[in-house]
Formats: sequence, C-alpha cells, structure tokens
Amino acid sequence: MNNLSRRKFLLNTTYGLGGLSLSGLLPGGGIFSTPVLAADYVDPLAPKLPHFPAKIKSVIWLHQNGAPSTLDLYDYKPELIRLAGQEIPPSFLKDIKVAIRGGTGKLYASNRTWKQYGESGAWFSDLLPNLAQHADKIAFIKSSTTIGATHDISILKLNTGNLTPGRPTLGAWISYALGSANPDLPAYVVLYNDKKEPRGGALNWSAGFLPAVYQGTAFRPGDSPILHLERPEFVTQQEENGTLSLLNRLNREGAARYPQDTELQARNRSYELASRMEVAAPEAVDLSKESDATKELYGLNDEVSKGYGSNLLRARRLVERGVRFIQVVSGELEIAGENRTWDAHNNLDENHGKHAKAVDKPIAGLLQDLKDKGLLDSTLVVWTSEFGRTSYGQSGNGRDHNPWGYTQWLAGGGIKAGTTFGQTDEVGLQAVGEKVDTYDVHATVLQLLGLDHLKTTFLQNGRSERPTIVYGKVIKELLA
Repeated sequence: MNNLSRRKFLLNTTYGLGGLSLSGLLPGGGIFSTPVLAADYVDPLAPKLPHFPAKIKSVIWLHQNGAPSTLDLYDYKPELIRLAGQEIPPSFLKDIKVAIRGGTGKLYASNRTWKQYGESGAWFSDLLPNLAQHADKIAFIKSSTTIGATHDISILKLNTGNLTPGRPTLGAWISYALGSANPDLPAYVVLYNDKKEPRGGALNWSAGFLPAVYQGTAFRPGDSPILHLERPEFVTQQEENGTLSLLNRLNREGAARYPQDTELQARNRSYELASRMEVAAPEAVDLSKESDATKELYGLNDEVSKGYGSNLLRARRLVERGVRFIQVVSGELEIAGENRTWDAHNNLDENHGKHAKAVDKPIAGLLQDLKDKGLLDSTLVVWTSEFGRTSYGQSGNGRDHNPWGYTQWLAGGGIKAGTTFGQTDEVGLQAVGEKVDTYDVHATVLQLLGLDHLKTTFLQNGRSERPTIVYGKVIKELLA
C-alpha cells in the first residue's frame, strides 16, 4: 500500500469493506470512562457498546414548545380551585424572589373537568381524553424544576443542561456514546411541524464541543423533509458518483492535513451519509404506505392534529429503522388570529384547547402503535417542556412562566409504569420534597440506554466533560 498506513486504509474503506463492523473492535469502538478522541475512531458513528445492558434502544423526546400549564393537564389541585380569585397566600411564595413578568396575580383555576384513569388512578383534565386512556403506561414526574424562566435560556437548558450555548445536546451525547444503529440514516433526528425552525434553532440539536458529526439532523415538515436529497433530473448516477468520489478524495486529503478539524470530518461523513440516504431516507419518512387505520390512530384525518401526528408517525418509522434519538418539537397554531405556541400568558383556555387537540390523539396513537408493534419495551417516550406555568393568573385568563414546579412524564422500556414521583404544593406553584432537575432526567435517560452519565465523558480543553456537567442523579424510583 506504499505510504498508506493501515489506519488510513481502513478509514478510506469503512463502508466498502465492512469497516463498520471492524471498527467496533478497534480502540475507540466503545465508550469508556477514559476519554477517547473522535479522531481515533475509524468511523465516529460506528455502533459502540454501552457501559451495561441497555433497557431501551431509542428515545422519542416530545418537547411541548412554549411551556403548557401542567396544572391544566395533569396536576389536579382542589385547593387551587377552592382559593381561585383570591390573592396568593405569602406562604406559597417562600423562596420565590423574583416574579417573572408583571408580578403575581390572583390564584387562577381554569375551566377544566378532572377525572382519574386506569388502575393507577392518575388525574387527567378533559383536555387530554385520548392520552388519559394510557394512564397506566406513564410514569409522572410532578416535582420538576429548572433554572431560568425565559424560553430561549430554559429550552437550551432542557436540551443541553446549560444556560449558555456551547455544550452538546442530549441527543448528541447519545450519538457520541453509542454511534448509529443504521448507517443509512442519521443517529439523531429532529422533527418539527412548523414552517420555520423551532425557537433557538440549531443550537438545540447542536453537538457543542463534541465533533460536529454528532449533531442532530433536522427534517422539515411536509412531503420532502430533507432538502436537496434527490439527484437533479439531468444528472446521471455515474456523474453523481464521480462528483462524490472527487469530493471525498479532496476532503479526505484535507482531513489528513488537519486531523483536529471535526467540521471537515463531519462534512466527509455527511456526503457519505447523504449518498446512502437517497434511498433510505425517503422510504423512512414516506407515510403513504401506512394504512388508513394507522393514519387515523395518529390524527392525520384532522387538520389540527395532522402536522404533529405526521411527525409522531415518522418518529415511529425512524425507531423501526434504528434511529437512536428523535426529538419532536410541537409547533405554532393559529389562535385568535395569531400564531402561538403553548405560551399562554392570556387566553389560556382557547390556547390550550387547540394545542391539546393537536397533540392528544397523536401521542396516544404513538403509545398504542409502539405497543402493538412490540416497540414500546425498547423505546422511551419523554414528554417535557422548558418549564411550567404559574398557579396565579396573568392578564386575567393566562398564566406566567413557572420554573419552580411542574410535570413531565416518561413511558416505555425500563420505566415503572403507572407511578408518580414527587409533587407540588397545594396550589401547584412549587415542587415540595425531592425535586427533579433537567440533569436528573438526562441521567435517567442515559441509564436506560445502558450509559452511566458519570462515565460518558469527552476531553475538552483538558477537562473531562460529561452530559450532566457536575450534577444529576438517576431517578431510581421510576425504573422498573
């Protein structure tokens, strides 16, 4: 091979000569407590072994953008209903030093009907009648807290654990730690049902200081989620192969000269992946082959739920094809003549009524479909948001941002279904007892994937970094 080293030969033939399988046997083919540089991998997205046997293979992360009021969805508070219209007693404001916007209003109980469901007796409001039928599949976290109470900062913390840009998102950490289970599709996919990117954009699926190859791949809504994937009409397969071969050779020569340039390495990988995705990706997101019954299950027959339901059906198809982490971000809906997220500082009943209708049937359909196809035991579904909303009102019929106490939930493999962990106070403003931060949710997700969050590390500027920074604990009470 003249001056071509064995390592470079393997690097150049990763997919042509079975290097994907071989790379798992080479140094760096798995994640260890000792940091390993991405440049040492034959293929940075080759499958890697977890620290211990995993409970799940994939995660579907449902971000309810704008922060719904979980007081109006899951957290039934008779005392809030009883005291509605009164000033909030000072005892409930203990440790809350700064009001988010415009001070505290009077206690507000919106016009909801509540009922318990399943053997677990979980409370649901009438906003989620379909999801309520799956109460016994869900493990609630009702003592969730976060830091910060502005959307951009808190969304960033939800995804990266940090309040400022620069750190990897949870999906990027998982891609780094476990690699890809399907070389023809991204390991980390982002879906959104809006005409524009979600708030914060690509920062919320960034690889941060990890090599860029681990960042998320955003799929647009509609029938063509991936831009420029198809070969131009007047370009033959032979011409395209020749162009890609030349680009590959030039990029690899550049990468050899600049081995620490992870952006260049990621570009090489993206060209290779794009070529394979020409066949795999359109099929993966093509809903036309799904039955009418399945489309009905996800709410695709209703214009309000069609966009979100299409994304959840695509998420199930991606799970079937081995995608590790699928982040689904709910979009805006037209409410009172404006495009709005769940962010209901006013007109909460109309806002939440429409958003709940958009997501209720699709999420219930996802849980049922995963169960029917034998995928729920190997998939974790996470329902979450950047924060919750206050028990005191705002603008008469809305709620302010609440980082002090709100609800999230998990369902799927390895979870103790039909349980609830933690609680908020009697009016639902602050978590009481043991609180659950973003770091704890991240640590628990990693645990279910077979990863110890303390040992999933990357050497950055001489410091061994990990997903939960210097925080985080696994919520063992939620694990089966």
